This record gives sequence, C-alpha cells and structure tokens, in this order.
Amino acid sequence: MYELLPYGNAEPLKPREKIEKLGASSLSTEELLALILGSGNRECDVFELSRHIADYLSNTTSVPSLSSLRKIHGLGRVKSTQVLACLELSSRYILSDKAIAVRSPEDLIGRLAFLKFEQQEHLVAVSLNAANKIINVKELTTGLVNQTPVHPREAFSEAVKDRAVSVIFAHNHPSGSTEPSDEDFAITRVLCAAGRVLQIPVLDHIIIGRSGFTSIRRGCPEIFD
Repeated sequence: MYELLPYGNAEPLKPREKIEKLGASSLSTEELLALILGSGNRECDVFELSRHIADYLSNTTSVPSLSSLRKIHGLGRVKSTQVLACLELSSRYILSDKAIAVRSPEDLIGRLAFLKFEQQEHLVAVSLNAANKIINVKELTTGLVNQTPVHPREAFSEAVKDRAVSVIFAHNHPSGSTEPSDEDFAITRVLCAAGRVLQIPVLDHIIIGRSGFTSIRRGCPEIFD
C-alpha cells in the first residue's frame, strides 16, 4: 500500500493517526519512537528526542544497554527503560517459536534483524513447510569481514533435516551496503541449481545491511525460475 500524503496545505498525519489509517509499517523510525516515548522533556520535544535515539540505533553495532541509552542527549532513566523494554519485547516476539507464514521478504526481516549487528558475514538458511511457515532459522557459516564461503552440501543440510519444502537464504554485509556483489549472484545461481536437484526450491536470497535489505529475487527473478 502506498502512503497517502496530504494535499495542499492539509496538516500531515500525526503518528497515532497515521498508524490507525495506514498501519505501523507506514511510520518512520522517528515516528515509532515518538509513539513509544509519548512526550519529550524540557530540553527537546518528542520528535527531536526520537531523532537522537534513531540516529544512535542506526549506527550501533550491538543491542544497546540501559547505560548506553542513557548517554543519549535528553533521554533520562524512565524513557531509556521504555525504549529498552520495547526492544526486548520485540526480540522476544520476533524470535519466538510462533509459526510465521512468509509471503514476502518483509515477512521474514524481523527474524533476520540480528544480522545487521554482525561484524563478519553470516549465512543463514530459513526452512519453510508446505504452508510457507518457518520451520527453522539456522546459521550455516561465518566468514571473513566481507565474505563467507559455502558449499551446496552444507547449505541444504539443515533444510534436508527439517524436511523443508522450500528454503530462503540470507546473509549480511558488514559494510552496511545491501547491494548484491558478483559473488552474491554467483552463489545464488549455484544454490538455486542445487535446490532444483534436491527438489527444495530456493525462494529468495536476502542481503541484510544496517540500513535495510535487498531481495535478489525481486531484482533478478529469472535466477529463481
């Protein structure tokens, strides 16, 4: 769904109105944080405070601690605990054993968000059943700063154990970029070919960076046909 923007001099939607009309995915990180915080303080309003937190979270390389959050300008003890509690609750929900049907890359990103903090490349396999629900998310290899070698035998070993009907692969780029490299395209072709032989089709290969993700299938669907 496209975001509906106001025409002319109409007032832009406030975060609470926006989430009611367009859903949570339509909100920016700053707007989500503004809803969580509820208010600012004497030093800055809620949106300025949210920008400080968003800037910090986008550049951190690990899950923040309470003490590190309290170093953010304008963020006191109470609001630091609010943010930390929200992050912890999100992690518990996303990483729970609840079956999730995967219909698009966005349905899977929450389960792969941990990759954005890694300093080396990690390759993971997501096993799916006949209903496209997640059976398992398993780390396969850990490589160097900018590469992680993999052989199709190891790549599909977990999917075979899980009796998966299909599989999605994902890896991170420690550089932060989500642009697929020539090596990424090459290994994707190898994995797709192996999946056809094993009759466990590869549905996608997702690259995770600190600022987002890229679905190779969306850019080059012919590789997966």
